[in-house]
Amino acid sequence: MEMKRINAGKLRAIGYDTRDKLLRVEFDDGSAIDYSGVGNEVWRKLSTSGAAWSYYRDNIEEEYTGRRGVVRKPTTRADLEDLFKPPSDG
Repeated sequence: MEMKRINAGKLRAIGYDTRDKLLRVEFDDGSAIDYSGVGNEVWRKLSTSGAAWSYYRDNIEEEYTGRRGVVRKPTTRADLEDLFKPPSDG
């Protein structure tokens, strides 16, 4: 799912999977919520809204059941090097 970076209220990114009708919202505290059963029209209105935080609060937060998650930080080269370095003695 491609995420669209935004800075609206506590929202930091939003994304939508049209096939699964899954909306993902990411917050400034590093948490995320996935909402299933969200129609394309709701996504379109959220993603083009000049007041995305208000639209989210009024039309999504209380209307859909969400599943909490955590935003995964992107893997860096240093993370991969740490993963594959030989074990230290001792």
